[in-house]
Amino acid sequence: MSKRSRLVSLLALAIASPALAQTAPDPNAPPATPPAGDQPTTPPATGSDTQPATPPVTTPPNPPTPPMGEQPAQPPKVDAKKDEPPPPPTHSKWDATLYGFAELDAIWDSTQGFGELAGGSAIARPNTYAGDHGQTTFTPRNSRIGFKLKAPEYNDIKASAQLEMDFLGNQPPGISEASLYGNATFRIRHMNVKMETPYVDILAGQYWSLFGWQSLFHPNTVAIQGVPGQIYSRVQQVRVGKVIKGGAVDVELQIAANRPAERASQTPDGVAGLKVSMPEFKAWHTAGSTGSSLDAAALGVSVIGRRFTPPEFSANPGKQVSKNGYGISVDALIPIIPATKKTHAGALTLTGSFVYGAGLADQYSGFNGGVGNPALPNPTMANPAPTYTTVLDGGLALYSPDGTLHPIQWTSFIGGAQYYINDMVWVSANYSHMSSGNAHLFGAAAKVFDTSQWADGNLMVDLTPAVRVGAEFSYFDQTYVDLKDAPDYRLQGSFFFIF
Repeated sequence: MSKRSRLVSLLALAIASPALAQTAPDPNAPPATPPAGDQPTTPPATGSDTQPATPPVTTPPNPPTPPMGEQPAQPPKVDAKKDEPPPPPTHSKWDATLYGFAELDAIWDSTQGFGELAGGSAIARPNTYAGDHGQTTFTPRNSRIGFKLKAPEYNDIKASAQLEMDFLGNQPPGISEASLYGNATFRIRHMNVKMETPYVDILAGQYWSLFGWQSLFHPNTVAIQGVPGQIYSRVQQVRVGKVIKGGAVDVELQIAANRPAERASQTPDGVAGLKVSMPEFKAWHTAGSTGSSLDAAALGVSVIGRRFTPPEFSANPGKQVSKNGYGISVDALIPIIPATKKTHAGALTLTGSFVYGAGLADQYSGFNGGVGNPALPNPTMANPAPTYTTVLDGGLALYSPDGTLHPIQWTSFIGGAQYYINDMVWVSANYSHMSSGNAHLFGAAAKVFDTSQWADGNLMVDLTPAVRVGAEFSYFDQTYVDLKDAPDYRLQGSFFFIF
């Protein structure tokens, strides 16, 4: 080959070398993906001299090291519940209400012997130590606590319960004054279950007696009730009744079987009542010292029947003697100047109750008139002073010396007026009278009283919706069978926190 030809070949090879270098396959590159529709090349069989290329291993770069003293940045936390709706609030289908009041009573009496609840207790006679000396009492024992519970309605039945207690329970005799007023005994006032149905309502447990339609017609007093001449009793009972709503006039019918007054009796007391009310004619009414409410004008009539079967009048009785007790009560709540839901300023309300019956002493509070059974006849040398063990509470029914059983008859009435000067201040006054047609036959003339009268005046102020104060002057008077009058004058100031 000539020199010239060799030079041209070298020049052509130099020009073609870069292009050949660009198209030569990279022995370390992964195999190319064939176009769609082409079949991939079958890899060589195992043991072939030609092996598939191994892909290179890529090492990610190390993150930068934060300066000394600083924490590396944390990735943001994702709150999975942030965008979810909050859970619905939990509501119980049961309803519970706490109520009651804390109370302090400061009381001055012109005689000695009354407790904070005077009721119908006998007044110490004049010209005796207790009758000629006074006393001052401070007591919180009338404080009260209660619960009202309601269950969910079930098959059109509304079930509820009431549990109410205070601290006026019986105290052991002979205890100190500090123990009497500082360690008061807790007692049941109300403890009952009620079921309301579309057809009839049922109440079972301890509650106000149906006799007197309590407590709708109770008067307003600062004094702890019941006061003289006031039907005031709670009793274990089963009661059935219903309100028949008529728009302008509602009629309520109730019947009840009460715990019998006699121990070991086989016959419960029977009570029935009819009440007519006018819902559109409203009275602002304070029952007792704390129970203020807007009540419908009402007239109620109730009757009670009871059976006494005590052992015969003997030291060793062998048979029973039977006698019936009975009573009728007529009660009224009259708004002379009605009140409204917005205000009771200027309202004037009258309350009244008339009772006639025999064997009813336990329907009043702490009352028996001082009566008692005579001494047993025919004492013997072996038993010169025979005793009779009674099964009746005091003052219900007593024996005459000939062995005849007599329920003790009483007639009573009590009337009251409440005038509301404004929504926070009001005054009230009450008067009661009691008399008996046969109490004078059962007991010593100096111990039995058969006439009683009582009057009071009250001023009450609501300092706040929860705090109430009251002041009262009361006049008590009892006439003993020997015609001796026994009066007591009482001043009372009371403080209440009502919740």
